[in-house]
Amino acid sequence: MALHQHQLSQRFDGSMSRRIGSTSSRRHTDPLANNEKKVQESLENVKFKRIILIHGEGFGAWCWYKTIAQLEEVGLQPTALDLTGAGIDLTDTNTVTTLAEYSKPLIQYLGNLPEDEKVILVGHSSGGACVSYALEHFPEKISKAIYLCATMVADGQRPFDVFAEELGSAERFMQESQFLIHGNGKDKPPTGFMFEKQLMKGLYFNQSPTKDVALAMVSMRPTPLGPIMEKLSLSTEKYGKGRRFYIQTLDDRALSPDVQEKLVRENPPEGVYKIKGSDHCPFFSKPQSLHKMIVEIVQIP
Repeated sequence: MALHQHQLSQRFDGSMSRRIGSTSSRRHTDPLANNEKKVQESLENVKFKRIILIHGEGFGAWCWYKTIAQLEEVGLQPTALDLTGAGIDLTDTNTVTTLAEYSKPLIQYLGNLPEDEKVILVGHSSGGACVSYALEHFPEKISKAIYLCATMVADGQRPFDVFAEELGSAERFMQESQFLIHGNGKDKPPTGFMFEKQLMKGLYFNQSPTKDVALAMVSMRPTPLGPIMEKLSLSTEKYGKGRRFYIQTLDDRALSPDVQEKLVRENPPEGVYKIKGSDHCPFFSKPQSLHKMIVEIVQIP
């Protein structure tokens, strides 16, 4: 409810500023409104306008609130999903052990689409693995896939392997990390992880506005470990035919630009975009730039 009120407040404030400007005896042109109108016109002939936003580790559908508002304003149809055990989904994260379980809300959504409908997927961080999983299982339902500083792994790789250069090897992380959660008892394998708040701020939000960081600190949830430790099985017949695009974040401390560049080099997408001055969460740190790039990719024939 608080998030909904915040969105309404933002839109109300924007409409008020335009109304106040129009009270002048001189006619003023709102450059933002004009630009928005041009974008709307350019999107009129786009066939598939439904965009599905998939969050990364620890996040939820809530993190896309700025992106949703901006995409709706130009006539697109965004939907943000909570993965299993994330956001307001009540599933205990300790019980989510496979990528199939974690991706279930996305797979169910795609399975319920009308026969002639396709969507554009946007996956952030480890949510990129869910996008790849969906491309393998529902390639006919996905028009384009956008990986946002995401785990765009190749066949046989684990999502965690992407972060290994930042955090050390998977084996070392499992043995030494103080951030692991043992949901089934200390004598059993770990079931999830969650970074301490100050470390999280430094890794994810080094460029983000203070208010958005505060929102994240009260909204983040533990990440199930099983799905990101699972090797993906991706075929050239299904995943390989998908139209993939990658958006790099150039001030990212969680997934460094070098690692992102390596992902692009080893598993080349159709197009690569770069956001300067963005941390690991461009929907907070550079929302306008992210919006512009998503719209640009949507319009590619």
